[in-house]
Amino acid sequence: MSLTLPAMADAAKGKEVFEERCEICHNADSDEKKMGPGLKGLYKKEKMANGKAPTDANVTQIIQEGNPEKGMPASDLEKDELANVLAYLKTL
Repeated sequence: MSLTLPAMADAAKGKEVFEERCEICHNADSDEKKMGPGLKGLYKKEKMANGKAPTDANVTQIIQEGNPEKGMPASDLEKDELANVLAYLKTL
């Protein structure tokens, strides 16, 4: 999968998208599991819950494809929203 995201991502806008679309299932201020894994420190971890490294490409794949087996729906975020969410996740 090729990953081409806008260069100027906005973490503040990403936080807004996260709070609207992701927070129902994921904690941002903790690594404790809610419905999905807690995301605090995601980009600082060696591996994500799926065993893959937390790279933009791997995180994007999870967001876009979801994980139906674990109840995570595929996302329909626009490219700029996705870039902003990734920028926000890097601040956690």
